[in-house]
Amino acid sequence: MNLNNALRSVHVVLTLLIVSHVGNAWASYRDFDIPPSNATVDLRVFNVANMTLLNDTHAFILPTLPGHQSVEYPMYSFLLEHKTSGTRMMFDLGIRQDPENTPPSASFYITEGIAKFEPYKDVTQLLQNGGIDLASINAVIWSHAHFDHVGDMSKFPNSTNLIIGPATDTSVYPGNPNATLQASDFAGHDIVKVDFASSKLIFGGLKAVDHFGDGSLYLVDTPGHVAGHLTALARVTPTSFVVLGGDAFHHAGQARPRPLFQKNFPCPAHVLEETKTSISTEFFWSPGSRIGSFDILSRAQALLSISNLPDSVYSDPIKASVSLDKITSFDADPDFFIVAAHDISIRSAIPYFPEYINDWKASGVKERSVWAFVEASNPAFVFDSFNTN
Repeated sequence: MNLNNALRSVHVVLTLLIVSHVGNAWASYRDFDIPPSNATVDLRVFNVANMTLLNDTHAFILPTLPGHQSVEYPMYSFLLEHKTSGTRMMFDLGIRQDPENTPPSASFYITEGIAKFEPYKDVTQLLQNGGIDLASINAVIWSHAHFDHVGDMSKFPNSTNLIIGPATDTSVYPGNPNATLQASDFAGHDIVKVDFASSKLIFGGLKAVDHFGDGSLYLVDTPGHVAGHLTALARVTPTSFVVLGGDAFHHAGQARPRPLFQKNFPCPAHVLEETKTSISTEFFWSPGSRIGSFDILSRAQALLSISNLPDSVYSDPIKASVSLDKITSFDADPDFFIVAAHDISIRSAIPYFPEYINDWKASGVKERSVWAFVEASNPAFVFDSFNTN
């Protein structure tokens, strides 16, 4: 072994030792001061649509490498059923069937040819095709008020309440020419704003509200992407949660890898070997890397960051980054599985309606999927550069 390789090996060992002793290694949901409870919700996932945004990657993630200027995103929507009360709720709705009929601030993506869609049915059609009566949906929760999350509330009966973050901009077009919403998004529905201000619950530095009062569903304040953005912790077994991440991040590489994550979810050997040459050292580096050979083990921060460019989709990139830092604490814990609204890296790994995602932990979904984003065969892979010409 030559001197450089010997020094590199020593450095990697020291890095792993440091990582293993950084902070408190989350080992249980109880480490977040979340109270124990046997109350749970059943959770099912829809992938409402798959959207490709042309030449727009830079508005979501940085760095944007040559050849990856366009980005494809799924749109997840969630059906929650509270076991005790029988209440049914939706968390996010995805996109409506006719997105060209949204306000200009959203419809220009379609009219200008920026957004392309595979054929899809909106979530109301998916629900009804699956035997779910729309009248049985007691409430819809919006993570935030963007066109790819709010769906078409006019298709739900007036008995369906709408739950939103307290800072959500409820102005409508055309009264506000820049509004993302229109009158039909609210007409006939009772609007409930989540009261984070009076809640004393704080999990991982994030304000939370116990929606049902029994610990089965917590709504969590995660500002930054847009005013009023919220996420949720859905307790699907007494000791495990699915984090409904909304747009807290758009790519798994904005959340991973981080020291605690690497400690609790070591990168599989075959992926580790692949990333040595698949991840470009012209754009990504770590203390253990050398030119042409990336070392993910010594990477202490996420590979990608939240876009802070003038046309960023994050209205406050600094707040969004802080919220993301807090969310990633859940990501590093074995009791939590994050499903962000557009995480394409897990699209082929998670079960969809009519199946339930409740047994994600027992079935090993997290272990199988959390490193998929750095596999070159995964549609989330954006870490090499190539000339499309």
